[in-house]
Amino acid sequence: MTIPVYWYLLLGTGLFSVGVIGVLTRRNVIIILMSIELILNAVNINLVAFSQLFNTVNGQAFAIFVITDAAAEAAVGLGLIIALFRNKETVNADEIDLLKW
Repeated sequence: MTIPVYWYLLLGTGLFSVGVIGVLTRRNVIIILMSIELILNAVNINLVAFSQLFNTVNGQAFAIFVITDAAAEAAVGLGLIIALFRNKETVNADEIDLLKW
């Protein structure tokens, strides 16, 4: 007995919604980056679900590229957060105003 595809799509929709709400409502930059990771993982679940539905490996292959992109984004984002914390001593998104004159 296999799990129907719509359960995967519901899971992906739920994760995507939690990620979007986290990005829009949180002020901590680390929480915002974790919410972006949730969004990317929701996309991966949907890609693999549609890949299973259509009996191809295209979605799975594309999910691997999304995972590598997410890893690179996490590494660069963490480096930026460390640099901003050393400079401003805060990780609050509202208090980081480096691009203002």
